[in-house]
Amino acid sequence: MTNILTPLLHVENLSVSFRNGKSIFHAVQEVSFDVFNGQTLGIVGESGSGKSVTSLALMRLLSDRNTKIESNAIQLNGKSLSELTDGEMRFVRGKQMAMIFQEPMTSLNPVFRCGNQIIEAILAHENISGKAAKTRVMELFSQVKLPRPDDIFLSYPHQLSGGQKQRVMIAMALSCSPSLLIADEPTTALDVTVQKEILLLLKEIQSNTGMGMIFITHDLGVVADIADQTAVMHHGKIVEYGPVKQVLNNPQHPYTKGLLACRPSTTIRLSRLPVVNDFLENRWPAGASQMLNDLSVKDTERKVRLQKLYTHSPLLEVENLQTWFPIKHGLFSRVRAHVKAVDNVSFEVYPGETLGLVGESGCGKTTLGRSILRLVEPTAGKITFQNTVVNSLNNKLLREFRKNAQIVFQDPYSSLNPGMTIGHAIMEPLLVHGLLPNSKSRKERAHELLEQVGLEASHFQRYPHEFSGGQRQRICIARALAVQPKLLVCDESVSALDVSVQAQVLNLLNHLKQTYHFTFIFISHDLSVVRYMSDRVMVMKDGKIEELAEADQLYNHPQSAYTQKLIEAIPGKNFTLNN
Repeated sequence: MTNILTPLLHVENLSVSFRNGKSIFHAVQEVSFDVFNGQTLGIVGESGSGKSVTSLALMRLLSDRNTKIESNAIQLNGKSLSELTDGEMRFVRGKQMAMIFQEPMTSLNPVFRCGNQIIEAILAHENISGKAAKTRVMELFSQVKLPRPDDIFLSYPHQLSGGQKQRVMIAMALSCSPSLLIADEPTTALDVTVQKEILLLLKEIQSNTGMGMIFITHDLGVVADIADQTAVMHHGKIVEYGPVKQVLNNPQHPYTKGLLACRPSTTIRLSRLPVVNDFLENRWPAGASQMLNDLSVKDTERKVRLQKLYTHSPLLEVENLQTWFPIKHGLFSRVRAHVKAVDNVSFEVYPGETLGLVGESGCGKTTLGRSILRLVEPTAGKITFQNTVVNSLNNKLLREFRKNAQIVFQDPYSSLNPGMTIGHAIMEPLLVHGLLPNSKSRKERAHELLEQVGLEASHFQRYPHEFSGGQRQRICIARALAVQPKLLVCDESVSALDVSVQAQVLNLLNHLKQTYHFTFIFISHDLSVVRYMSDRVMVMKDGKIEELAEADQLYNHPQSAYTQKLIEAIPGKNFTLNN
């Protein structure tokens, strides 16, 4: 029987630095922790905190000559990893320790079938036949609960959903039965329901095999659901370390308190989300109870606002909307069936309202948002905006409509032209719609918008790659607001951001809504975020509306079993900041 007091992995004073010319960046600074058999260490922190660099250093995947790694000890099963040759380390990777990377699509080879990629990993470490390796792959696919293992084996990565690709990566990592598994943000940007399935799967596999695990994430709620111990990293250092329940129920460091507080509350409606700097700068010295009291929205105030909101005529009316995509087969590409992405959907959106739209991937919510703007042409139904039927608009009138109805997409990097400065990206819609008299006034407007979204006017001449993900999303918001739209569709615009950056962007959107008096359709797979942002929430499933109700009413008293499933999947909802 394994002695649990003997760590599977022992890390002592690990430091990693990167040299860039004459400057040195200290990414990880004197980090120490232990991982035990059958237990999970959750490493949590924002992007740039050093958590992923720590894992890459443990795997010895940082080999650049400008990288310096120092430690007193990195031991796996009592053996020093730093003393191994490159050849010996290649055997350790995959066989004794394995890693699940954050983005499965970039980790899987797009030109090889999924099954063959795992066979290759098995044959690299074990002396068995190809037939035996294939048998093991099929067993692994069943173990990670992939549907139709035979089909998945022959599928290419692009043919699978995000959750399926992540399960393939888990199967690959487990293919040689490692004693230590490192999971680096394996559920980021996945639906909350798929995320819950992945977490339960990892816990089940760990229970059956006794492996140790390092689970890296930016979300303390996820850590609450999977970890036994947690290490909170900030600026390359561990600022808090201990049993997960102790750290989350009684956090000591202001940074940990900030990470907990910036997650949308499941019990209290706040006027704005706290951010990490609120705690680092000690803006509520009296503690969390005073913070919640200061930021809480009174039920009576909210009811009065909603009553006033719905006395107006709708800004947008959607009637029996259908958007179907044909499935073609055969030599002559005959239509055999249709994917009913949006299937007979009707609803209204009122001036000044935020309507939340929530559901799992594939439910039709993104297609619905794009159909309303006619970025995807609807198959049938009627869209009315300010008493004008959008379906029948010609190109000239459609352009005028799109001045009044803008969209912020999920991925800000692919939404911006990499060869265009962000200033010109913001000015472009002003030029297209003939707004403002000259280039000077448009540039002044771009400077103003940059400052309004929390950036600087001096950033005008910079390019998208020079900004973080959260900053790029702010740029996309500034560009959408340049033409002062009356309707703004936000399509998963915060799903891939750190929870702390997510809180900043959500606060920004609410502030700008008050400034510009526009109306929101806010699309997300995360019901806690949707509830915080929305006046009403519409739940979609299989292209249809499953449920539509006032946000708090829907969350507290869901009528649909599917809505209840989404609520139950919210990570760490039982942990709240108490001090």
